[in-house]
Amino acid sequence: MKKYLTLVVLVLWAFASKAQELQLPLNNDYKIEIDAAAYSSDYKFHTAFRAWSEHQFEGILNLDSINNLHRIPIHRQGKFSNYILNSILNDDFIRVKGDGYYVAINPVIDFEIGSDGNRTTWVNTRGAEIKGTIGKKFAFYTNIRENQAVFPEYIDKYCDEHRVVPGQGFANRYKTNGRDFTNASAYIAFRPVKWFDATLGYGKNFIGDGYRSLILSDNAANYPYLKLRADFWRIQYTCLYAEMTDRNTVLADNTYARKWAVMHFLDFAITNRFNLGLFDAVMASAQTHQQVMVNDSTYTTIDMRRGFDFQYINPIIFLRSAEYYAGSSPDNAMLGINLSYIVGKHTTIYGQFVLDEMTVSRFLAFKGYAANKQAYQLGVKSYDCFGVKNLFLQLEGNIVRPYMYSHTPQGTQNAVGEDNYAHYNEPLAHPWGGNLWEMVARAQYNRNRWYFQYKLNYGQYGDDYRWDADNNIWVWANYGHNVYNDYRTAIQIEGYDKDDGHFLLTGRKTTVMYNDLIVSYLVNPAYNMNLFAEVAHRHYATEGLPDDNTFIFSIGLRTSLDRKYYDF
Repeated sequence: MKKYLTLVVLVLWAFASKAQELQLPLNNDYKIEIDAAAYSSDYKFHTAFRAWSEHQFEGILNLDSINNLHRIPIHRQGKFSNYILNSILNDDFIRVKGDGYYVAINPVIDFEIGSDGNRTTWVNTRGAEIKGTIGKKFAFYTNIRENQAVFPEYIDKYCDEHRVVPGQGFANRYKTNGRDFTNASAYIAFRPVKWFDATLGYGKNFIGDGYRSLILSDNAANYPYLKLRADFWRIQYTCLYAEMTDRNTVLADNTYARKWAVMHFLDFAITNRFNLGLFDAVMASAQTHQQVMVNDSTYTTIDMRRGFDFQYINPIIFLRSAEYYAGSSPDNAMLGINLSYIVGKHTTIYGQFVLDEMTVSRFLAFKGYAANKQAYQLGVKSYDCFGVKNLFLQLEGNIVRPYMYSHTPQGTQNAVGEDNYAHYNEPLAHPWGGNLWEMVARAQYNRNRWYFQYKLNYGQYGDDYRWDADNNIWVWANYGHNVYNDYRTAIQIEGYDKDDGHFLLTGRKTTVMYNDLIVSYLVNPAYNMNLFAEVAHRHYATEGLPDDNTFIFSIGLRTSLDRKYYDF
């Protein structure tokens, strides 16, 4: 109910104001021309922090012209019939435009049916988006979706283990194998002057130039946030304040634990080709825990609301100093670098380095010190490859050290990961967690309204199990894969001093290979409605267990506004 009230307030506030340009959807599969313009050496563009705003393309690209590229001419007689056909094939479904305002309503649907070889799978999503601008300073957006689905068995297993649908939040059981869930997003954006804008929303953000982000991904569920952004000269500076939820930790009043996320990202367009981004973040639990004496020899732990630590309102990068001056701070700080360089016309080499903790002397000793927690990304992507219009290719590698993104819980006995880098039981960065390496290869080509997309994920991670030879079974042990594990419980590696020996893929080695091919026809470019057929093969191999090979086929009609990461 609180979420719906928030959405209503956001929309009403927007209508009572004067509005600005909208943000582009995080799913850019059907707007490859926009990405090609952003990653062009002809312009200075800050690509790393998404969602992009329409005003960022002023002087670069006419966004309306992208929809018109594949516009289907309507030659029917009659104004009403032409309007209906255009609303289905070319334009917003309902559009009201006048002097200084614009409002549109579009369907948000996902109707699909398929099979994973063992069960019939289907998705039934009904919803709508409302968006618009009023004046030149405010914009508003909201969408609400009601969903029922029967997922492939491996996704269903994930839902049971994590108690969430991947990236979409909590779901109730629906009949025998189904899930029933609702999700929503909304924002209002205010741009009082040309160089500054603010967004108050409930949704997702993404930092990086790759398919994955090791800094901040759109992998987890929606969350409330305030984003402040300044854009001047060759600098774009963003402050993000957000509230995250930890469904693994239940407080004394039966509510889920909350934590504050404060992030800064400074992107410097050194040249039109070279961008350097600096990042910092602090995760701070929204509650504290205090021991209270019951009698002369017995204590009990009570939960206390901590509230927001106003030291972190500081809008200046880096926050580590503020956390330091907070005293014996239990909070979790992280630093990162994002780099991109454009080679030729539309080829971009990009990378990330993220630092959670590092002891330099232990790092240089190369003994696998558990508290040396880093993540690395290197990739290349190219638009209009080999001179072929609309051909996109990408190759990316990701490495995440054991215990990366995890932290020490500050809670009661049932606290699991209050200050870890996660939200609603899912990582905020790489969806596999930590202790992993992965390669991602992508190819996409479109001709007119036909789209062909292929993706291959291949990688390995060390799962949190060890072989108990005495009892001939696998038993739980913390090898740094699950970001909700307390890294103080890192397993002692035989043959190494305490806290050493934690190299990549320690633990039960697990291999994931995911092939995905999608052929789709873009029915309406205004809101990414498309008819599609998808074939996927998932190979999952875990030490000591039978391999799992799943072939998935599905067809349907859907609105593709955001990404759903089922490649795990």
